[in-house]
Amino acid sequence: MATNSINAELLTKMFLAGAANLEAKKEYINELNVFPVPDGDTGTNMTLTIMSAAKEVQGLESADMTALAKAISSGSLRGARGNSGVILSQLLRGFTKEIKEHKEVDVQALASACERATATAYKAVMKPKEGTILTVAKGASEKAREMAEITNDLEVFIPEVIAYAKEVLSKTPEMLPVLKEAGVVDSGGQGLLEVLNGAYDAFQGKEIDYSAIESSVGTTMVKPDAQAQTDIKFGYCTEFIIMTEKAFTEKDEHEFKAFLESIGDSIVCVADEDIVKIHVHTNDPGLAIQRALTYGQLSRMKIDNMREEHQEKLIRDAEKLAAEQAKKEPRKDVGFIAVSIGEGMNEIFRELGVDYIIEGGQTMNPSTEDMLTAIDQVNADHIFILPNNKNIILAANQAQALTEDKDIIVVPTKTVPQGITAIINYVPEEDAKANEEMMKEEIQNVKTGQVTYAVRDTHIDDKEIHEGDIMGIGDEGILSVGQSVEATTKEMLSLMADEDSELISIYYGQDIQEEDAEKLASEIEELYPDADVDLHCGGQPIYYYVLSVE
Repeated sequence: MATNSINAELLTKMFLAGAANLEAKKEYINELNVFPVPDGDTGTNMTLTIMSAAKEVQGLESADMTALAKAISSGSLRGARGNSGVILSQLLRGFTKEIKEHKEVDVQALASACERATATAYKAVMKPKEGTILTVAKGASEKAREMAEITNDLEVFIPEVIAYAKEVLSKTPEMLPVLKEAGVVDSGGQGLLEVLNGAYDAFQGKEIDYSAIESSVGTTMVKPDAQAQTDIKFGYCTEFIIMTEKAFTEKDEHEFKAFLESIGDSIVCVADEDIVKIHVHTNDPGLAIQRALTYGQLSRMKIDNMREEHQEKLIRDAEKLAAEQAKKEPRKDVGFIAVSIGEGMNEIFRELGVDYIIEGGQTMNPSTEDMLTAIDQVNADHIFILPNNKNIILAANQAQALTEDKDIIVVPTKTVPQGITAIINYVPEEDAKANEEMMKEEIQNVKTGQVTYAVRDTHIDDKEIHEGDIMGIGDEGILSVGQSVEATTKEMLSLMADEDSELISIYYGQDIQEEDAEKLASEIEELYPDADVDLHCGGQPIYYYVLSVE
């Protein structure tokens, strides 16, 4: 029997199922990222974006189409993180603008909604690139229009659209050489496909586990630092007592400890007559419990999610920082907001006159909501935003579009050194427009290099890279790869600096000792005697060194 329309109740289920499926597949999507840096990956950014909308949808008391459209659009716009998240939010925004006028949607309405979604997303990106999520969305919308002319049956329409989106996704490596070189499809396109697959499952009446939505909404304010997450190798602190039903021999103790070591660490196994106390950090508490049950009954069981506890600490820290920055000053003409990484970098921006610092960057892409909160706290007529990361510019632009009572100026800084250069070149005597033009011009004169480690094996920029390798990354791509931080840094710098370079600024990260940084700076001074070499404690995580050359 044909299905010709979808009401608001079913569309709500489909949207939430799409969100849940994206959450379930986010790590797989993250692994498709071509660039091997420890960053706020596509799957994570898209998931945090859609979960922000899912939270608002779940809070609806009634499921009429207008309220549903508003919740999806508002939630995704404000929660958007990273380029992929912003593009997803724009797809949802365009889609919901079309469906909000309908009590039920049929194939014609869905085709129009898909077309409007694609047009809205393309419009939001200054230089759309084919072979990305945009291309997959466009393919889906074109197929939707084609199918709308053939059938009124959604049971025919939806799977055909998804199948074609999958086909387009499979062709993305032919459109982007970097994908072909790495042997993967576009991660953003894969994320969009997972949303569509989840929605189709709900359309078919499949049982969907929505618990992922509830567990994720609490993290939309702050994403844990990637390095901190990797430090917690085993996520569950598991404790219990075994009341043994037979003698727990020394052999039993050795065997059980060996088993626990195979699934975790931080192991305590203490036997006292007919009671055995167990403590283990593991990613699968069930395995420890299952093996323990072979020795007897269990008592005083306790399982704590250590990653969740770490996230809650980060949230508390972020809230504290926001509270400290929330003391509004009297209204002034110009204010500054900067995204920064590390206390040293933060202090530099404060000394240069930045009013509000958003803690974030490569591993914790701030959301549009974070930007709007900062804008609210800066009491100025004109506010310059320095994103200092190419993956944050779109979120800043989106915050700009959502702000009506202040003049928001986004200077498209892609690195912290560019942000520092921009604010140094601010001239109080000039108006906001003139300063914007000067800043944009000056940041083009800054070359930036960043030294970090590879989080995955890949082949990119004609370089074979293995997990754990040290990489020197310039403005246009990976410049050097090696095993030594210092050697890789100097090789990277050799491709950035020349005899006309006047200033080399070095910001060392939290994992670098001051004396090691001073030694490297001295060596660089010898290599480039005509340039001034400035050394600063950046305190940034993930990046051993951030360098700029002017």
